[in-house]
Amino acid sequence: MSKKQFIGIALFFACLILLLNFGLRSSMGFFMKPISEAHGYGREIFALSLALQNLFWGLFQPVAGMISDKFGAVKAVIGGALLYALGLYITSIAGTPLLLHTGAGILLGMGIAGTGFGVVLPAMARLVSEEKRSLALGLGTAAGSAGQFLLIPVAKEFILAYGWETALIIMAVGALGMILFSPALAGTSSQGNQAEIASDQTLSQALKEASSHVHYWLLIAGFFVCGFQLAFITVHMPSYVTDSGFSETTAAYSLALIGFFNIIGSLGAGALATKLSKKWILAFIYAARAVVLAVFLIMPMTTFSIYTFSILTGFLWLATIPPTSGLVAQMFGLKYMGTLYGIVFLNHQIGSFFGVWLGGYFYDQTGSYDIIWWAAVVIAAITALIHFPIDERPVARIRNAQAAQ
Repeated sequence: MSKKQFIGIALFFACLILLLNFGLRSSMGFFMKPISEAHGYGREIFALSLALQNLFWGLFQPVAGMISDKFGAVKAVIGGALLYALGLYITSIAGTPLLLHTGAGILLGMGIAGTGFGVVLPAMARLVSEEKRSLALGLGTAAGSAGQFLLIPVAKEFILAYGWETALIIMAVGALGMILFSPALAGTSSQGNQAEIASDQTLSQALKEASSHVHYWLLIAGFFVCGFQLAFITVHMPSYVTDSGFSETTAAYSLALIGFFNIIGSLGAGALATKLSKKWILAFIYAARAVVLAVFLIMPMTTFSIYTFSILTGFLWLATIPPTSGLVAQMFGLKYMGTLYGIVFLNHQIGSFFGVWLGGYFYDQTGSYDIIWWAAVVIAAITALIHFPIDERPVARIRNAQAAQ
């Protein structure tokens, strides 16, 4: 097998892992009503479980990145898939809030971290040349979006046909499928022609370098806001739509449309990031999100407005990931990308925790999601502004190494 064929196959199976990872996770919002009604909970209980899922996804992401950087992506994915499946199974039998928080929250969050963007995208980045890196990151992000588009309607039909408990067990079996695709990632830690992979920098030195770099913190702040918005919409959009008098089918199609159009948005962002400034791409995405959210809230809510919002949001959904992850690699190199991007993603998930939990909290307190919707508008506008001063150049260590070559 030629090197080009190996890379193509590895990228394909990496995309399948991300398709399952993101598609199964994105379906969890449709379990809010049946689980809450079956156990007599308010929405805050299930919302807290998914908030914990996002938090533990973030907390475990740097750990999963370190495992991948040191021992290889295969081990990280296998461990993550087992935790993913166990979390879904425990959710299906959870009879108490504590067990629900353990399954849908802690275990599922750790499983997502081990099989998701923070592990797989760095592996994909190492497979290709620097010129094609952003495009490969866009391809992986688009695969996750394809999972959302393809698997959300399937999960909804499973719930209707078999009940929510059996649907979760079927999804747990599907999560184990990620193990089958993981061998394609073997050896990705040594792929590519990057001098920075072979550098003698230690992990502690890499962490110190990044933590003292103000532009790294600006990326972190931006990703916090991204997580807040995306997780809130993923979990609460189905209930928001049905609360407004629309059918569950409309709610399912709204998230599926986000997933479908994010395929285009992610690929587009990845392609643009190979030619244009990544920070300006990010600033545009966050500003556009603020506008789209505000118009959606101001306009009368109709099926047309829901689908239009979903389409426009889809273009902007995960389009932040290729330029953000690309900036981490561009500024600090590939050797510890899994760890450094994992830390950025941790803050994405802290934002996700607050978006999901506060959505449920304010709904139970006020009977409305309006406070969180408008908060998402304001912070998106602020985030667009904080990307302006980011310095996209590699750190001095890499610039000096390049000059010496």
